[in-house]
Formats: sequence, C-alpha cells, structure tokens
Amino acid sequence: MVDNGENRTPDRKHLQRLSELQRRRRLRSSVGRQRLVAQAEIERLASSLAIPEEVREDSIKIYRDAWEKDLIHGRSIEKILAASMYMACRKHNVPRTLDEIEDVTRVGRKDIIKTCKLLANRLGMKLAPASPLEYVGRFCAKLDLKKHVEERAREIVKEALERDITSGRGPTGIAASAIYIAAILCGERKTQKDVAEATGVTEVTLRARYKEIAKKLGIKID
Repeated sequence: MVDNGENRTPDRKHLQRLSELQRRRRLRSSVGRQRLVAQAEIERLASSLAIPEEVREDSIKIYRDAWEKDLIHGRSIEKILAASMYMACRKHNVPRTLDEIEDVTRVGRKDIIKTCKLLANRLGMKLAPASPLEYVGRFCAKLDLKKHVEERAREIVKEALERDITSGRGPTGIAASAIYIAAILCGERKTQKDVAEATGVTEVTLRARYKEIAKKLGIKID
C-alpha cells in the first residue's frame, strides 16, 4: 500500500492541537500556583502588620488587577505585593509606614514608592497623601503615652497643617515631632531615641522637625 502523505496531515494537526492544549494547561496551572503563593504571602503580611480584613482583601484585589493588566511580567512579585499592601493601607486610612512595610517584605521604601506610582497610574487609582494625624494615635500607643498627650500632639499637628508648616515634609516626621513636643509639654518626656525607634523616623529628622515646628508655632520647650 502506497503512503502518499495524506494520512499523516491530520495526525500532525492533531498532535499540534494536543501540544497547544498541554501548553495552555501548564500555563493555567503555573498561573494558579503563583496566585496561591501571592495570596499566601499577602496573608502573612497582613498578619505581621495586624491589617484589618478589608485591607487584606483590597490588597489581594490590587495584586490581581495588576496581574490581569500584565504588570507582573518582568517585575519583582515581591515589589508588587509590597506596593499592593501599602496602597490598600493608604486607601483605607490604615496607618502603616513605609518602614513597617519594608521590614516585613524586605523591599526597600524607594522601590515600594516607585511601584506604587506605577500601579496607581496603570490601574487608574488615586491615593490621597498621608496625613500626620493618621499616625499620632498609633505612635502614642507604641510609646505608652496617655490620652492627654495624644490630644495635645493632635492640636500641634492641626495647627502646623493650618499654617502650612508641613508642606514638603514627611507625615511620620511631623507626627513624631508633634508627639515629642507634646510629651514634654505634658510632663511625660520621652527621649529622642525612644520616639525615633517607635516612629521609624531618624533622630536627625526628629530634631530638625520638632525645632522647626516649635519655632514657627511659638512653642517654648526645655
């Protein structure tokens, strides 16, 4: 019997279809595994940062949106995850500093900021600048300061905001400085080292900011 090649063509096409189906299945399986790994990592981050449920869910959504927009390809997944978590915190006004995100993700703050800008731009998200007021309560709690110190610190921050003293200054530095001043005024002085460690602000920044705020608000401190 002569084989003229006609019988081989369907077999070849069939094998090509099978190969393509296998490739797609492997791809779907790989994508599924990566998403599970990413979700598990977000769960870990949320637990480490004591993040509320709605923030955790939103960070997962941001990551999935980034995946669907093909923003993961060619980029560090760790950076995308860190940025997703920080953006979700900002969206829900949950005060977590860049230093705190960096500590649990091992992604540098500059990379977090850069990735946040990328995601915000490509996903059409707008993130309002963080306010120093968001951090006052949490920082005071970490320093074991009483309620009247927190209230005084908030008053200092509000006045600084009204007078536009905070323009161009980091919110955590402003909050830390207001707390340092308030603690002194309320007779519950904390060392600059203690405040710096609790807030993630350097002692150099703390000194510069609290002196600037005290001077411009006419506050005299020993």
